[in-house]
Amino acid sequence: MHERLYKGLTLSLTGNLLFILFGFTSFIYYHIYDPESTAVKIVAFIAYIIEIFGFSSLLFGDYLISTAIRMRSFLKISFTVYIFVEVAMMILELNTYRIENFYKPYSLVLAIIHSVFSAVVCFSFLQLDPDKTVYEIINTVCIGIILGGMLGNIMGIRIYFSIITNAVALSILFWSIKFLLKREDIEIDCHGDRARVAEYRSIIVDDNKNDNQKSTENKIDESDKP
Repeated sequence: MHERLYKGLTLSLTGNLLFILFGFTSFIYYHIYDPESTAVKIVAFIAYIIEIFGFSSLLFGDYLISTAIRMRSFLKISFTVYIFVEVAMMILELNTYRIENFYKPYSLVLAIIHSVFSAVVCFSFLQLDPDKTVYEIINTVCIGIILGGMLGNIMGIRIYFSIITNAVALSILFWSIKFLLKREDIEIDCHGDRARVAEYRSIIVDDNKNDNQKSTENKIDESDKP
């Protein structure tokens, strides 16, 4: 299960890196936008491909993490909802010209709601190991980066700026979790951990029994000697 967790973290990291790439692709898309331009259509196609791979990677990573770790329902639910929300916003970003009356990419209220919601999702990952100061600091820094995404709206940048900052923050978070796990600086209990401990203890007990039996047999043999 720990291998499943590590693979899930790797896929989640990959998905967020692809979301960063999507954000920069959107930046190019709106700087060269022309409904009749072939280049714009190619950029839009590339953006959709990146989004599909990013979504698939994140969703599968989320599945592996959720099935590997014990409990932590809030983390599992919030991260799954977050993935679908981000993908929906990416689709809206690329189709704003068709739904301008519904979606406001420069809305400060939207930017605030998006950043606060994302910060809560990031905070939920503290459940993995809330007792480690280093991990708490990393989580706090990532939340700060996410909330900084609201500044994009103040600077007159579309909501994709907030999407990029979210992806950067979560990329740092997932990379840090992998790094800390590898160094054994944090511990994340997974399904099957108790079974492994029980098996380990039974081996020790069996070994002790065997040692005691051998020592008893040796004593008996010695007592039989003249």
